[in-house]
Amino acid sequence: MASSHRRLVCLHSGLWSILFYCVYSHLKLVLAEEVDNCENLRLGQYLCKDPKIDESTQEPENCRDMAAWVECLPAPNISCRLSNGTEFKFSGDEVGFNKTIPCRNVSGYSYKVAVALSLFLGWLGADRFYLGYPALGLLKFCTVGFCGIGTLIDFILIAMQIVGPADGSNYIVDYYGARLTRLSITNETYRKPHLSL
Repeated sequence: MASSHRRLVCLHSGLWSILFYCVYSHLKLVLAEEVDNCENLRLGQYLCKDPKIDESTQEPENCRDMAAWVECLPAPNISCRLSNGTEFKFSGDEVGFNKTIPCRNVSGYSYKVAVALSLFLGWLGADRFYLGYPALGLLKFCTVGFCGIGTLIDFILIAMQIVGPADGSNYIVDYYGARLTRLSITNETYRKPHLSL
């Protein structure tokens, strides 16, 4: 009876040893595979620097084709693969990768100037001449701002950034200022199904 009890205890401890070894080797394998490209780090594992803003355009200095890039520093003690394939352990001061950020196409039309012209000289059409709409500016000048109503409507459209420069560019707005972000619905927009009551 005592020998069968010892065999059972030995079998039980053997199963625990096997289970511990399997869990340990699996955990070791998972941790070894976790070293990934630096671009795939999760939020909180890296910090991106602020972009350098051009004073004249109020957009990032390296803005090309509606995109700019910033340098990102992985957090201390994070290991990841650089773009050349080498694995590196970061101390928090080294640049690990570059991340692209959106930027806007501007060509020299200031939002502040457009709003001021619309507010004070809109009845003369100065706002439309400034934005590159000479025909509408001449119409407003000849009709004295459509008797005031056209001037008010134009002021609202310019202030809400619905009417922009004629060349299709965006206004120059302070980088951390009151920028308008338009939201649109496309075929790829997720629509939450409505549950009927």
